[in-house]
Amino acid sequence: MNPNLIRFFAFICIVTLASCGIKGIPVPADKQDYVGVWKSSEIDLSISKGGRVKYEKHSGSMNKSLSAPIQKFEGNNFVVGALGINTTFVVSETPHQDSTGTWKMTVDGVELTKIAD
Repeated sequence: MNPNLIRFFAFICIVTLASCGIKGIPVPADKQDYVGVWKSSEIDLSISKGGRVKYEKHSGSMNKSLSAPIQKFEGNNFVVGALGINTTFVVSETPHQDSTGTWKMTVDGVELTKIAD
């Protein structure tokens, strides 16, 4: 079977299961700065206090999206998914305010700017 087709079906399963109420964990107190709506020219990322993540990536004609609960934090990274089908978001720069007071975070190598809590 085509590996891209397998990934597509796995993604559909995650989205379907996540929308059926599969629970994750709330964002812990020491990670509250992660909560909010983050954007770049190619990525939209929303993290709720309750631990729900909505992610969209636009790259040329390719679009990826995910809506699922946080399963756990591993250091600065967070794992999103359901029933063992997970995606790890690698956070190389944790949420911080730059010299202008703007909140920034680098996820999967892309710098994001916080636009709302």
